[in-house]
Amino acid sequence: MISDETAYRQYLDGDQKAADLLVEKYGDALTLYINGYLKDMQEAEDLMIEAFSRIFAKERPISGAGAFKAYLYKTARNLALRHSKKHRLSFLRIDELDFEPQSDVLADTELFRSERSRQLYDALEKLKAEYREALYLVYFEDMSYRNAATVMNKSEEQITKLVYHGKQSLKAILEKEGFTYADE
Repeated sequence: MISDETAYRQYLDGDQKAADLLVEKYGDALTLYINGYLKDMQEAEDLMIEAFSRIFAKERPISGAGAFKAYLYKTARNLALRHSKKHRLSFLRIDELDFEPQSDVLADTELFRSERSRQLYDALEKLKAEYREALYLVYFEDMSYRNAATVMNKSEEQITKLVYHGKQSLKAILEKEGFTYADE
């Protein structure tokens, strides 16, 4: 599997399949990320396409592991923020995500996991938007702190603090609501 940065370079060199690979890899997740701002899946899909279009329209200085994803999410975030200012919306309502059991055999296990996930997502909803977004990028999108900093226009140190304080706040909320940990 080639890196995102290599695929981007191949696209710039004329390989359309490389662009298709990147859109296939990130399109759905990016749409969900944008939808966290907009609460409108059709608008989110439009902005996802626009984010890719902007990156593909002219060569960008993208190099280093994870740099393409960070630049893509930063572009999408800026588009969503501009759009949100017009409509006055906030970031990512995580309680709108679905968790469905994938088989009847695992239904009880999935029901337990689903309940725990619901508790977690309800608690995430109560966090400050900055904490929630930093945690989302780092843990759900598996971005490095450096790349999350690029997306959020913050320093790596600020992301470290946001993630730390976000996790502390999340833990306090969960404990207040009687959440029990699996290892206790």
